Amino acid sequence: MTQLAPDDFIARVTFDDRGLVTAVAQDARDGRILMVAWMNREALTRTLTTRDVTYWSRSRGELWRKGGTSGHTQRLVEAWIDCDGDTLLLKVDQTGPACHTGAPTCFFSQAKL
Repeated sequence: MTQLAPDDFIARVTFDDRGLVTAVAQDARDGRILMVAWMNREALTRTLTTRDVTYWSRSRGELWRKGGTSGHTQRLVEAWIDCDGDTLLLKVDQTGPACHTGAPTCFFSQAKL
């Protein structure tokens, strides 16, 4: 395990041609995957600096701090980057449901196999 200073961590991120990187939010207590969202450099910098998880809204074209209006916040516990630098794993303390539907996690529909 390598621990990186925030600037070094950000330098390892491979942002796509839109300046975005995929961010997977995971509950730090029980390991459930809560949601998947996008971050740009500013959202990641704010998240690492404040520990209040901030994402980039592709539909609204703006930053949004998780829970800013709902109160269902995410507080960063750990930030990880994958080996390719193109996916982030954010281990968070979730307050309230993670999904905008009111579900605890955005992953509540399963394929019947």
